[in-house]
Amino acid sequence: MKGDRKYIVMFLLPAAVFMSVFLYYPFFKSVYLSFYRTSGFFDKKFVGWDNYKRLFTDELLGAATLHTLELMIYVILFQVGIALVLAVLVDNIQKLKGFYRTVFFFPVVISGTAISLLFVLFYNYNFGLLNNLLANFGIEKILWLDENNALKAVAIPTVWHYIGFYFVLFLTAMSKIPSDYYEAAKLEGISGIRKTTMLTIPLIMSDIKVVITLAITGTLKVFEFVWVITKGQNGTEVLGTYMYKKAMVDQNFGYGSTIAIYMVVFGVLLALIANRLLKRDEITY
Repeated sequence: MKGDRKYIVMFLLPAAVFMSVFLYYPFFKSVYLSFYRTSGFFDKKFVGWDNYKRLFTDELLGAATLHTLELMIYVILFQVGIALVLAVLVDNIQKLKGFYRTVFFFPVVISGTAISLLFVLFYNYNFGLLNNLLANFGIEKILWLDENNALKAVAIPTVWHYIGFYFVLFLTAMSKIPSDYYEAAKLEGISGIRKTTMLTIPLIMSDIKVVITLAITGTLKVFEFVWVITKGQNGTEVLGTYMYKKAMVDQNFGYGSTIAIYMVVFGVLLALIANRLLKRDEITY
């Protein structure tokens, strides 16, 4: 037993070191810096709780929070929703499951920056694909990235990018459901949409909770889509871009770190609320 423990420690140690260096150290460093006002890398002054007090009066932070929440709604409704619908459809076919799994998952492996640059070309007012299509039908061109449309325009590639990831999670969860359940449901005359709503979804509810939690925390980390497409302008400033501007552009690492802590706490609270709302007696199998 002692020999087994030695090997267990040997295998766990690299992962523990990796997480300590790249996760825990940056987090506690951010907590430390959040109590300072900084100007560059070396000039810092201890200010106590001033940075945290500033959070409550920062109107730009409030706007970034609202934009992040709006983007989060789009992600939960469409990213998770479309992934669930696709998984249900593919789970009900016998052939080409591997093909559809690969096709839908493919966007996940593409860099978010590359996708963002692609959508910049789509949205361009003068020579973009969307406006050229509208022009061919005699429709007036649209400013896709103005204040009325910019956040929705950013939401489209954000949603599309990770649909395949959640699709694979849902499809994997559905594949673990014993076929006996569906055979019994068929004998009871339960099929089609009723089978999905009364059997499939309740059986994978725990996986749906996990996916929604991942969607919430993932939205808080959205950065490249907003930064590349709009630079956070025209009502698209989110928490990720606002933190970056404060920390890297303004060189105020203290307040930037405070915003990072705010994002962590905000994400945890939202995840807890989401799990609370979805709490129910799960069907086990």
